[in-house]
Amino acid sequence: MDRGFIFGDGVYEVVPVYAGKPFRFAQHMARLARSLTELRIPNPMTTTQWRDVVDHLVTAYAKTLDKPAADTDQLVYIQVTRGVAMRDHAMVPGLQPTVFATSNKITPPPAADRAAGVKCITADDFRWKKAHIKAVSLLGAVMSRQMSVDAGAAETIMFRDGFLSEGASANVWIVKDRVVLGAPKDNLVLEGIRYGLLEQLCADAGLQFELRRISRDEVFAADEVLLSNASKELLAVTQLDGKPIGNGRPGPIYDKLYAGYQRAKQSS
Repeated sequence: MDRGFIFGDGVYEVVPVYAGKPFRFAQHMARLARSLTELRIPNPMTTTQWRDVVDHLVTAYAKTLDKPAADTDQLVYIQVTRGVAMRDHAMVPGLQPTVFATSNKITPPPAADRAAGVKCITADDFRWKKAHIKAVSLLGAVMSRQMSVDAGAAETIMFRDGFLSEGASANVWIVKDRVVLGAPKDNLVLEGIRYGLLEQLCADAGLQFELRRISRDEVFAADEVLLSNASKELLAVTQLDGKPIGNGRPGPIYDKLYAGYQRAKQSS
């Protein structure tokens, strides 16, 4: 009778781990806390306790590979649901949240995708209007991601009322005239941890970074289109709905930002 199973009443986080060290852990914990607060679920652990859980999982998974944790890159998944109660749509107070966490290997994009970029398709964003909550009820994302799988594409880039929102499982960025543009941080988009990281990387590279509404036409006319999430890190989109983006190859801004991303991983 766990409400995560009955209602999808819970939230999650995915923390990348490089060389045995969680990447931007504080930011992940801040987003977890925000999502829990939105759903009125008490945070069952302190940040220190969460770090202990993550470190334990990282060490335990490394042992299954017969490696020290420092020689592994991993992806730690954390899920917190409201807890167990008889089925009732109302938010039952006083429940003990259920915690589930696991770690596995990171599967980065293949080298060919890094070199050539990936193709994506577009779709209307038919999900609910609380996308800023990293909720476990991901059926909308599952359906939109399957659309790209069926089309042999890497991701589905979604638009709401003619404006860019995000991908099925990634944030989406465009580059125009050396300006990196992303959708606003509001209820229509999940604020990926790479929002703050990308802003920092742009500052380091001397690039302008701007969040605003981005029209569908602007996306197709962009010099570059990029995807970001924990496993893709940063990935160039070179074809959208069968049309080339820019010159159809990963661009120079992608190269700069991806290189900066790798430096950020090493210093984490």
